[in-house]
Amino acid sequence: MTTARAAKRTIFRLGGVVLAGSLLAACGSGSEGSSTEKAGGKVTITVDLFGSFGYKEAGLYAEYEKLHPDVTIKQTDTQDEADYWKSLQTRLAGGGGLADVQGIEVGRIASVTQQQTDRFEDLRKYGADGLKGQFAEAKWAAATAKNGAVLALGTDVGPEAMCYRTDLFEQAGLPTDRLELAKRWSTWDGYLELGKQYKAKAPDKSAWLDSVGSLFSIMIGQEGERYYDASGALVWETNPALKTAWETSVEASEAGLSAKLDQWSPQWNQAFAAGSFATIPCPAWMLGYIKGQAGESGKGKWDIATLPGGAGNWGGSYLAVPKAAKNKKEAYELVKWLTAPEQQAKVFAEQGNFPSATGAITEIAGTTDPYFSGAPIGQIFGQAAQKAPVQVLGVHDQNINQQITNALSEVERKGLAPEKAWENAKKGVANTLG
Repeated sequence: MTTARAAKRTIFRLGGVVLAGSLLAACGSGSEGSSTEKAGGKVTITVDLFGSFGYKEAGLYAEYEKLHPDVTIKQTDTQDEADYWKSLQTRLAGGGGLADVQGIEVGRIASVTQQQTDRFEDLRKYGADGLKGQFAEAKWAAATAKNGAVLALGTDVGPEAMCYRTDLFEQAGLPTDRLELAKRWSTWDGYLELGKQYKAKAPDKSAWLDSVGSLFSIMIGQEGERYYDASGALVWETNPALKTAWETSVEASEAGLSAKLDQWSPQWNQAFAAGSFATIPCPAWMLGYIKGQAGESGKGKWDIATLPGGAGNWGGSYLAVPKAAKNKKEAYELVKWLTAPEQQAKVFAEQGNFPSATGAITEIAGTTDPYFSGAPIGQIFGQAAQKAPVQVLGVHDQNINQQITNALSEVERKGLAPEKAWENAKKGVANTLG
């Protein structure tokens, strides 16, 4: 989950999914402060996250506390991942105020493995090296430093699909069958063409998609190399795939297909229930977000189809233990349990966060979601996860993405010329990188 986004995932539980096969029970949530008690054999483990990873919602903390009567888990979280990361950096630099467990978004993990190895525990000292086969290879490798240190364990990944409102499609005279739509928008050109057809007959105050920033983020998630190449060199300015994502997003804006909503804003949140847009590119972790924002009245009005242009990944997260944590061993045991296949499958069942543990991926293959018109989410996101490219992760991925989506917002909301917006993005990235 989690995630990018930044993947600023405030995910709420609403409606369930139907999960084929049995699942084992799971665990819970944490805290921003460092108030850790260790008296009379009792331990309070603090967990600090961004958005929601779904542990509390899935009942995992309560289950872990039941299995470990001497453990209490306290969680705090910050909705905006960028705010969370800024606060975490301040606390890491000062060495105080850190939780026993800290969430790390995938767009930040390279910063941890390349620049902050001295601030996080090498989990191998607690036996984490024996867990390698449990995770997808790319997920494990991304949290491993050059010296072999394992600095975090993976939670979810963000395989991508397209979520859409069947009721709005019907009103505009468009097909609603997910397989037919997958054929109609097998390419991004096809997606924009269908959007123009929607615009011609759309219900009042309803656009084709939420924002061109979300379109850009989902498209760039289909690429292996985005902002950096495999050697670690910055290539975002000359990367033809990134340029294509930019130009497609600009085209969507100029065609008037966007609702012009900044993702994660209050207006964007309200738009889910208001029907302000008919489609939204959605990584798996966004399913819970849509349920929370659209509410019970949205049940059965949404569906999911495969993504235009091929599979991709947007978001996903990790759990790490800072060196300044007060309960390192206990924190590791909680992290190990939360990221085990059984618990990852449970979170997917409740929240839609797609597992990074390979055993859980097999477990959830038959999952469907009644909220999304019975969509076979295990199949759709499972296939996307298998086909998604292994992404090159750079230290400043998140910051660069934010500057580009800020520039696209200037195009769609302020009417700024794309060339000028691109120059602003370049300046923003240069300032961010120092």
